[in-house]
Amino acid sequence: MKNILLIGGSQGIGLEIAKNLSQQHNVIVASRTTGDLADLNVKHLTFDAATDTLDLDSLPEVLDGFVYCPGSINLKPFKNLKIEHFQEDLEINYLHMVKIVQTILPRLLQSSQSSVVLFSSVAASTGMPFHSSIAGAKAAVEGFGKAIAAEFAPKIRVNTIAPSITNTPLSEKFLNSEAKMERSAERHPLKKVGQPQDIAQMAQFLLSDDSSWITGQIFHVDGGMSTLNI
Repeated sequence: MKNILLIGGSQGIGLEIAKNLSQQHNVIVASRTTGDLADLNVKHLTFDAATDTLDLDSLPEVLDGFVYCPGSINLKPFKNLKIEHFQEDLEINYLHMVKIVQTILPRLLQSSQSSVVLFSSVAASTGMPFHSSIAGAKAAVEGFGKAIAAEFAPKIRVNTIAPSITNTPLSEKFLNSEAKMERSAERHPLKKVGQPQDIAQMAQFLLSDDSSWITGQIFHVDGGMSTLNI
């Protein structure tokens, strides 16, 4: 049984990851709300990555897995973006994550081989209009993941998942009608919008021993959007 910490696992993709892992592992979810965690066998810590410092006394001495789930979808024309928008996206997606990794690093190093899973976006590698702020923040995540994977191999594996739009509360305003859902699905080669379980299954694999020879990678779970033009 592994000790796995999820930051922001009370809804969306994080919740699906918690569901998948809670049957076999000791899962700690640190998030602002409990969301739909009540029926799961997980430990919940009330935590806001933007303002709180993670309480190490509430965590196991050894952490075998870590997932950082918080993110943002801030899509605006570049001319309408202020520097504050870029700062906010960078803080939510990258800087708060870095702070937490620094905090828990000694406990990740206590594991025989721990696994860290981060989240990027298809927009970090595929040029898309109106994505300049979020693409920049997520590109920082990808660069960080590779650098840390190199620095701490073989003790810590670090991989990043780069989804396309996924049907979660975060993306609700982009998918809140049948017409919007159909348009989004049509943009993907597989002609469907991603579901939380699609992403959660990849995260579960990367946290498992089945992926013990994989590190420093970016996994595009995006319906083919990043590589196929059909």
